[in-house]
Amino acid sequence: MSSSEILTSQGYIQHHLTNLTLGVHPEHGFGFAHSSADAAAMGFWAVNVDTVFFSVLLGGLFIWFFKGVAEKVTAGIPAGAQNFVEWIVDFVEDNVRGSFNAKNAMVAPLALTIFAWVFLMNLMDLLPVDLLPYLFGQFIAVFGADPHHVFLRVVPTTDPNATFGMALTVFFLVLFYSVKMKGVGGFLGELTLQPFGKFGLPANLLLEGISLLSKPLSLALRLFGNMYAGEMIFILIALLYGGSMTLNITGGLLQFVWAVFHILIITLQAFIFMVLTIVYLDMAHQEHH
Repeated sequence: MSSSEILTSQGYIQHHLTNLTLGVHPEHGFGFAHSSADAAAMGFWAVNVDTVFFSVLLGGLFIWFFKGVAEKVTAGIPAGAQNFVEWIVDFVEDNVRGSFNAKNAMVAPLALTIFAWVFLMNLMDLLPVDLLPYLFGQFIAVFGADPHHVFLRVVPTTDPNATFGMALTVFFLVLFYSVKMKGVGGFLGELTLQPFGKFGLPANLLLEGISLLSKPLSLALRLFGNMYAGEMIFILIALLYGGSMTLNITGGLLQFVWAVFHILIITLQAFIFMVLTIVYLDMAHQEHH
């Protein structure tokens, strides 16, 4: 492979892994990033517009669909969309009953929201990797922008900002209910007196602190890592296209096989995020003696 082909492949991959970022550049001021270097220079307060857009869009789609079915629900044997929604609700409620032993009316709706929302965001990974970025590039070109400087990542869960945002929200709920159910003293007692008693304070605080902080890390990194790897494989397979007919056929076959297998990963990651959220909230409601 020649040097130019290597750079082209690297550029293709880099383009697909760069978000549509809006922020304040130290030299160019407020605006959209024209490269991954620009996005990095914008710093912490830059916003990945594509992540926010698709997250909100898919969250709205979930609410619209479930609300619409709920408003048209009928008695008797469900069919169609109602049957589908009731199956998902029953599935989530079964998991909540099996993993959550306290009483909290918020947990089941939260678990349902997490499962459906994360699944929909993951599902975007099954779209052809070039489809929406190409259409967006052509649309923005009408307004005079260079399509090569227009980025679009359509899978929000491949952005660690999104996965950490969700994980930290769950973490704050864990802290809130830990303090609410056990009191400040009880919560601090768990951190300082478990598992070695009052004489093992430094070790207790270290172990319990690591255990507490690992909760949002495990949620965020597991989801991000699996979805990022899946996206990268789709991008690498897409590099096969445009060569020979044999490579095109091979690429199409590989895309299909990986997409079928990836459906399992998409569903499993949504399920794991939901179950871990339920388990962590259950632990927050339980007192250790």
